[in-house]
Amino acid sequence: MRTHLAALLALLIATGCTVGTGAVVKGAGPDDLLKLREGPGLNHKIIIGLPDGTRLTRQNCVTNNGKVWCRVFLTDKPSISGYVSADYLAHR
Repeated sequence: MRTHLAALLALLIATGCTVGTGAVVKGAGPDDLLKLREGPGLNHKIIIGLPDGTRLTRQNCVTNNGKVWCRVFLTDKPSISGYVSADYLAHR
């Protein structure tokens, strides 16, 4: 049990998945958008595309098929929320 708890804690620290923390979209590229999805995975419907620099507030993160997905909402428009890949989030 301690091994699982330590692994989970390491994952949370590595991905910065602390509820309520600020994040910014980074790495989507100049000609692409990070997809905000209805659920944690590529099979979920896209809500909106987010360009690099979009300010988000992170809620919780989950792992789905080996990828970490974080539930976020737009900092400037909290009514818009969904899931994004943690690979494209940076601390703000």
